[in-house]
Amino acid sequence: MATVVTFGEIMMRLTAPGHQRFAQANGLDITYGGGEANAAAALAQMGVSAAHVTVFPENDLGKSAAAFFHKSGIDSSHFVFQDGRLGLYFMEVGAGIRPSRIVYDRYESAFAKLNPAAFNWDEIFRDARWFHWTGITPAVSASAAEACSDAVKTAKKLGVSISADVNYRRVLWQYGKKASEVMPDLVADCDVIVCTVGDAEDIFSIRSSDFESMATQMMDRFPNLKKIIATRRDTLSANHNRLTGLCFDGKQMIESPTFDLKPIVDRIGGGDAFMAGFIYGSLKYEDTNKALSFATAASALKHTIEGDFNVVSAAEVEQVMEGDVSGRLLR
Repeated sequence: MATVVTFGEIMMRLTAPGHQRFAQANGLDITYGGGEANAAAALAQMGVSAAHVTVFPENDLGKSAAAFFHKSGIDSSHFVFQDGRLGLYFMEVGAGIRPSRIVYDRYESAFAKLNPAAFNWDEIFRDARWFHWTGITPAVSASAAEACSDAVKTAKKLGVSISADVNYRRVLWQYGKKASEVMPDLVADCDVIVCTVGDAEDIFSIRSSDFESMATQMMDRFPNLKKIIATRRDTLSANHNRLTGLCFDGKQMIESPTFDLKPIVDRIGGGDAFMAGFIYGSLKYEDTNKALSFATAASALKHTIEGDFNVVSAAEVEQVMEGDVSGRLLR
């Protein structure tokens, strides 16, 4: 059984070739991705047994998306197929002063219409050590929120470590519930969360001027939390960012080395790579400083790779973590 389990929607990504705008493109490149699945796939690439739980439409598009992630090495035995459609998102890749743009088309997807009873979480979490979800999943639909709650409660009961990227997306909350009504109960059982100052204000009405103040208030409100992590991104252009990992463990602030990312090939999935790296580092090192440095190095590498998930080995991440950012040719 899997060491790490993730839960969330997988979508088809349709990207205008190169740096073309939608109005210029005569075709779109296809790949697949989803925040939690990206983390699972990245972990599988690094040698961690990872399973993803999701729902696909029972058609050729759903089967293609399932096959894509099966090839990544994740355990796909908990993929469910049912009537519905595959969620889509469309992307223009920015350059210089022009930012990248994303348009979503995921309404009434098969995942959004899932049946929470389809998942036997006690069985899914057998032998698991870690469960990861994001705030996108309970935002998609009431049934997805119920399934996520079932998963969190079962993982907590079984003593599985729980992480979440709270990942607030205002436009997704369309089924009558607000994030502020749903997310607190889910976050209350988490051990680790990714949360920014903006997310804390938007979801939990916690106002602060800096990350440490926000994290302190979050831990006061949610005493089960052991670590709050995030990245600080300085955006110089669409192709040039600087990235630093942040962590507050209730006692001290930790910052990773800063990575200068230039040129950026594809920044989509950088946060998922960061989370996967932190999970890997937490399982391997049991040292928060090393886990954070590994996570940030993993995210930095993701910015050099096309597609939604991080196709790198743990050894490659460790090489960058140890300071080798030369990019010299390897033979």
